[in-house]
Amino acid sequence: MAEQIGPWPQGLKGRSALITGGASGIGLASATALAHAGAVVTIADLNEQAAEEAARKLGGKAWAVDLSDTRSLEDLSLETDILINNAGVQRVAPIHEYDPEAWRLIHRLMLESPFLLIRAALPGMRERGFGRIINISSIHGLRASAFKSAYVAAKHGLEGLSKVTALEGADFGITSNCINPGYVRTPLVEKQIADQAKLHGIAESEVVQKIMLTEAAVKRLVEPGEVASLVAWLCADAASMVTGASYAMDGGWSAR
Repeated sequence: MAEQIGPWPQGLKGRSALITGGASGIGLASATALAHAGAVVTIADLNEQAAEEAARKLGGKAWAVDLSDTRSLEDLSLETDILINNAGVQRVAPIHEYDPEAWRLIHRLMLESPFLLIRAALPGMRERGFGRIINISSIHGLRASAFKSAYVAAKHGLEGLSKVTALEGADFGITSNCINPGYVRTPLVEKQIADQAKLHGIAESEVVQKIMLTEAAVKRLVEPGEVASLVAWLCADAASMVTGASYAMDGGWSAR
């Protein structure tokens, strides 16, 4: 189970939450935090077995879904008070060598599917007069790095989508915000290390310090539980005036 930063107040009792990519990493940590805060969580993940296991541990529900199959989401209706758009993948390559299908996959999964899930959840949120939409963006939603053209472009698009959602939801008690972590200790980041080592011509053991943390003032990876703590706060009543914002959790990277 993901590391926790707690304890969590029970301020979400009676609320429902849907977390995409919820079976591991930031998604699992966020689902755990929201469940401990009283919400009934739905774990949406491509890995059906992992989703069911996480849901069982948290007393929630599992939704095995391929969010890159965006056509299947067009007529979706979601009844959830909280939507955490977290699912993502990464591909690292120079632009002139970037596989166009990999580009499309990243944009379907990380920009088009959040749009469709928000679209599906908004009518119910508007009717109930409450909604919390949290988009797990990245420092790459605010900054750029070489070899990550698709990821950076998708995250920048997600930032814009989140702000428009905030404006459209403001009269209905719906907030929409982005969280922008630096490199987080997750399977997604671990899978990048070999690719980064090859691209930069260095040993895998050097990638974290020389590539991933070079811009950060705090020289360590972000922990999933730290991101989850901000997720939980943004879902609370105390954050009802926080909307259209982007919260950097990057160890000082964006301070430069």
